[in-house]
Amino acid sequence: MPSRNFRKRWAALAGTSLAGTAVLAAAMVSFPALADTPAPSAEALAVAAKFGTLDQVQGISLSPDGKHVAVVTPLGGGGTLLMIDVENGTIKGILHSAHKDQHLVNCGWTSSTRLYCRMRMTHNDAGQLIGFTRLIALNADGSHVDILTATGGGIVEDGGDIIDRSPNANAGVVLMTRQFGPGVHQGFADDGGLAVEEVNTNSLNRHIIESMNSEAEEYLSDGHGNVRIMGLQPTSSANGYAQKKFRYFYRPQGGHGWQPLTTIDTSNSAYSIGFQPEVVDGKANIAYGTDVHDGFKALFTMALDGSGKQTLIASHPNVDVDGVIAVGPHARVVGVQYASEKRMVDYFDPELSQLNKALSGALPGHPDVGIWDTSDDENQMLLLATKDTDPGAFYLFDKATHHLGQVLPLRPELAGMTLAEMHSITFTAADGSKIPAYLTLPAGSNGKNLPAIVMPHGGPEARDEWGFDWLVQFFAARGFAVLQPEFRGSTGYGSAWFNKNGFKSWATAIGDVNDAGRWMQAQGIAAPGKMAIFGWSYGGYAALQSQVVDPDLFKAVVAVAPVTDFDKLREERRGFLDFEQEDARIGNGTHVQAGSPARHADRFKAPVLLFHGDKDQNVGIGETLLMRDRLRSAGKQVDFVEFPGLDHQLYDAEARTKMLSTSDAFLRKALGLAP
Repeated sequence: MPSRNFRKRWAALAGTSLAGTAVLAAAMVSFPALADTPAPSAEALAVAAKFGTLDQVQGISLSPDGKHVAVVTPLGGGGTLLMIDVENGTIKGILHSAHKDQHLVNCGWTSSTRLYCRMRMTHNDAGQLIGFTRLIALNADGSHVDILTATGGGIVEDGGDIIDRSPNANAGVVLMTRQFGPGVHQGFADDGGLAVEEVNTNSLNRHIIESMNSEAEEYLSDGHGNVRIMGLQPTSSANGYAQKKFRYFYRPQGGHGWQPLTTIDTSNSAYSIGFQPEVVDGKANIAYGTDVHDGFKALFTMALDGSGKQTLIASHPNVDVDGVIAVGPHARVVGVQYASEKRMVDYFDPELSQLNKALSGALPGHPDVGIWDTSDDENQMLLLATKDTDPGAFYLFDKATHHLGQVLPLRPELAGMTLAEMHSITFTAADGSKIPAYLTLPAGSNGKNLPAIVMPHGGPEARDEWGFDWLVQFFAARGFAVLQPEFRGSTGYGSAWFNKNGFKSWATAIGDVNDAGRWMQAQGIAAPGKMAIFGWSYGGYAALQSQVVDPDLFKAVVAVAPVTDFDKLREERRGFLDFEQEDARIGNGTHVQAGSPARHADRFKAPVLLFHGDKDQNVGIGETLLMRDRLRSAGKQVDFVEFPGLDHQLYDAEARTKMLSTSDAFLRKALGLAP
């Protein structure tokens, strides 16, 4: 479900110059010495540098004619766009973020010779961090750089999305959403809204084909230039916040005007009740989307003819179906995907199903292979092959010649390293529930009497999956066993497993996390007194709250960008339209006091290490500062590393290396291990 992040009060954006190709050197940041954590060993620093390095592919796409691959790679701070010639393999850098606060996110194609790229930036508005996006267009040789996001119509955060492209691969014409801010439009004062424009990315000529709607959140096209579905989220006249109903409308085939399609109840954000469209098949006059079926998300189609006919296409008895696989310029639906013990794709297209199996068998180690992108004729296919012990690589496959060639590996720094296998297991919680989890043991170990880490995931509306994980692999390389529990409150396992969510039902979620540690001890995997907990975001919250529930279980706590107080998290969203959804998500009652670790610093026995970026828009750095101060006031051992200029993901190789190596040194001291 799209979440409207536009503020009730619109902020001005300073320094929005986006055109420019000068390379920006990565800023070097010095970090203060920590009071209680020793300096990392040279060996730990070397290993941390390998795993802290970012994937060299941040975004990748194949040109419509299949002759070029555009790659966004995190070079030089803000990201660099590389162009790869498929025929001769030459690589050329053609664009770089021109400002340290602007980040090149991804790029796609508007024709075989022209691209669009998304830039992201952050503005501090009176202490509130506001994220902005802008789209630019440029030629495949780096020339003719233009701002694609329309100017005028008020200051807006959303720079627009490309929702369709002309079937003519050389036209450069796209359908693009445009957000109008509050102001005077066509002679009338209004609140603005989301519209759709047809834009020629070569000439920049544009005209509106869908008038702005102040409640619009989303538009879906049929891949042939026809906008067929519109999603609206009304706001309350009393307070201006978004309501908990999301309404979809459809346009009849070849007709005009909008007709009601479906209404979604967003009270339970992870398992919204109602059909949620994802892809329009104009030829069949249907929309593919998800809905809840027998307590799990399943794939349905819904007729776009007014009948409301809904047909079940694919479901799974134990996990959620989480999306369709669509390929080609017209988003041809070819399969469905879900994650059970491993991520699976069921292809409706027999040719692609057979091809997928053949490609996996042809590559060393039989990795999982997924279709990432295709040329317009679908003869050239950009593939991603990866597995638990291989970070993966992108390949280009030619269906006519059957030639398969590597484009780029994701993490060349790890070439030749023996990585640890990830195993799917279950353990029994205190109430008898069987909890799925992933266990990774150091390569070559017997799996017994090891230093161990329980690593709960973030979200909490998320889940872990089998595959390469740089965090897990780093700690396994340093000799730790790592267990990732899919605690109740995780998504992917149906609405009953999700419970009320990891905030309202925190006691169950944290109980499962702690039971994961107890299982590690009972199995003899964790050596006595050598078990820690590490988490990021909600996982960081779980790591801290585990001390409140059972302060003797884990002997060290590492929390990255953690939630530490439910009310503080709630207040961070008060200036946004989705405040009431966040308010309902967190809830009110005794669980807020009991479930906020910053209010129970006196319970902590284990030393704590905290990390946070000061431009985090997901969880404000104030949460970590509050936790640090409360622990210090209670006389507890706590260290804190702040990363200037970084957001929730700490998407910076130097920062991640620092985080890994410092965590390793901290854990070794706390658990009594050799450096």
